[in-house]
Amino acid sequence: MSHTLYEANVQRVQRCELAVPGSNPEMFEKALKSGVDFVFLDLEDAVAPDDKLRARANVIQAINELDWEAHGITVSVRINGLDTQYMVRDVVDLIEQAGHKLKTILIPKVGVYADVYMVEAMINQLEMQQGLKNRIGIECLIETALGMANVEDIAKQGALGGRLEALHFGVADYAASNRARTTNIGGLNPDYPGDQWHAAISRMTVACRAYGLRPIDGPFGDIKDPEGYKHAARRAAALGCEGKWAIHPSQIELANDVFTPPEAEITKAKRILEALKKAAAQGKGAAALDGRLIDAASEKMANNVVKAAEAIAAKKALRG
Repeated sequence: MSHTLYEANVQRVQRCELAVPGSNPEMFEKALKSGVDFVFLDLEDAVAPDDKLRARANVIQAINELDWEAHGITVSVRINGLDTQYMVRDVVDLIEQAGHKLKTILIPKVGVYADVYMVEAMINQLEMQQGLKNRIGIECLIETALGMANVEDIAKQGALGGRLEALHFGVADYAASNRARTTNIGGLNPDYPGDQWHAAISRMTVACRAYGLRPIDGPFGDIKDPEGYKHAARRAAALGCEGKWAIHPSQIELANDVFTPPEAEITKAKRILEALKKAAAQGKGAAALDGRLIDAASEKMANNVVKAAEAIAAKKALRG
């Protein structure tokens, strides 16, 4: 094991993240009762330019007046891009008016670490100004060719800064940025011999795991294709992602199901840990279980399953 280790900055259950347009306040109450782990209230792509200011006011009111925490929901806000006229007031107004209840800020279209640093510096100043006791986290969307080209540096420098918690794969803008020949958001392209997004998700996930961040898969556009959504979610889970976006409440249960370890998997993980514990008591570093060799690597994989299951169980208990 290397002497250079990056522990997770913040541990959160994030099996599913529901996107909710800030310009549609009638959707906030539904999101609150949806059973999702995360909600991001959107000020960016889902909001038309003429609605930006009203959406910001709606989001601030929703953060302050709705009890997200009591419903077991982590509330985040996707701000407008750094290249827009709205971003500065998004950050300032959110923290000045609702910073005590805001958990994370999601930065879209991050291309270089300096993008993260800019928002981080603003949050540092505003937290001190407001005397906030809670620490507001940062999450980033990797959804451009530039962002993917710099994803390792973004993850590393962001982790050192201490606020960056997660990277999200924004498949639609990523496809556009790369001029990929597809109009299908998150699905498979029949003209491509395999999984068109495998390499990108894998690269982002490796960067996250190397530097203690949570990797989250982004949207799946066809809300009438639950099997397609589950296929994409299983792919992301197999590569190491912790969760996936939902652009419609019908996708929440699908994501929760995929990213919750099944009971049989939890049972097997506990058996592995118990078998290795007994082997260690006998001075052995490995053991056999069900005719297969298990060792220290097996222990790490089993611990991942058990810890995830325990965190999910704790969140369910919170919801009652």
